Amino acid sequence: MNLLSLNTMEERIHLLSKTVEPFAERASKHDENGTFPFENFQELIAIGYPALTLPKVYGGLGITLYEMIRHQEIIGKADGSTSLGIGWHMGLMKHFGENEIWEKEKFASIAKDVKENGALLNSAASEPATGSPTRGGKPETFAKEDSTGWVINGRKTFTTLSPILSYFIVSASIEGTDDVGNFLIKRERNGVRVDETWDSIAMRGTGSHDLVLENVHVDKNDLVEILSSAKKKPAGWLLHIPACYLGIAQAAQQAALDFATTYSPNSIKGTISELPNVKQKLGEIELGILEAKHFLYSIAKKWDESDEETRNTMGPELGAVKLSVVNKAVHVVDLAMRVVGARSLSEKNNLQLYYRDVRAGLHNPPMDDMTIINLAGKSMKDHL
Repeated sequence: MNLLSLNTMEERIHLLSKTVEPFAERASKHDENGTFPFENFQELIAIGYPALTLPKVYGGLGITLYEMIRHQEIIGKADGSTSLGIGWHMGLMKHFGENEIWEKEKFASIAKDVKENGALLNSAASEPATGSPTRGGKPETFAKEDSTGWVINGRKTFTTLSPILSYFIVSASIEGTDDVGNFLIKRERNGVRVDETWDSIAMRGTGSHDLVLENVHVDKNDLVEILSSAKKKPAGWLLHIPACYLGIAQAAQQAALDFATTYSPNSIKGTISELPNVKQKLGEIELGILEAKHFLYSIAKKWDESDEETRNTMGPELGAVKLSVVNKAVHVVDLAMRVVGARSLSEKNNLQLYYRDVRAGLHNPPMDDMTIINLAGKSMKDHL
């Protein structure tokens, strides 16, 4: 069965939920071994998931932002690494397709590859010297123009999904100018290499290794975008990030409930779920999940229902959602571990995996400090 052939979001959610069931069991094995979950992506490709966010004109379904984050949340509950990884592809396909940023023929060729072959794409923007690209550092990866195209040299860090990507969107400074461009680089190009440097204790299955480019030659039209120095427009698609961590929080909630409703020490009658202090924590967990869901869903729906003028004002709200949901998710996992106790630190217990993975969200864009500053600016502007 294919997601693209289903008529309703509910049907698509049901199929996706069934598809990701094995992901949860695999997650701990890939985490333990530091391996990449190729089989998860093969199964997502088999049901047509990578094409869901493509506009209908390119053969996708053009699903709403709200539906996209619902799907990402489901995958995140099964395996955070897979959710975060595929989320970048899903969001970028939605962003580029809806905003017609690339030359139409170029995007159409990529979209065809995505739909027919399950090709995956992600941005490679971070570098050792610049840190997060959201901080405004200029790339030390350089593109030099020649008679037939461009020659690109550089190293990119945190290239999520690098073991399986078909295309890399590489930001590079254009030699001889002050411009920075995004270049579309196919994996098969000579000089493209993945250096397996990913040694994080969190999100180990994302394969976020270094991308190394050594005299990589690309065509003239592979320069797909000149990046503006002006303030970036709000990006609703980045809500895939908090959706992923909300999913992890729900997995932790499930683990806490499973334990509390079955564990019965001989010092009490019944299970620990009847103890007031445990009920308190379970209630706080539910409150955190409910608050996160409502905030995330409402802003996603607002984005879907708004025109471009309104969307351009939503930056502070989008940042606030990411900050709030991720920090709530961190708190939920902590509470779940307190319910389970010292057993939660066992290597055999998935809660220790959720604990490590959920903290990665604190380092995904936008950063909390930037969000708070933007919210302060919004409140002062509204006050005038």
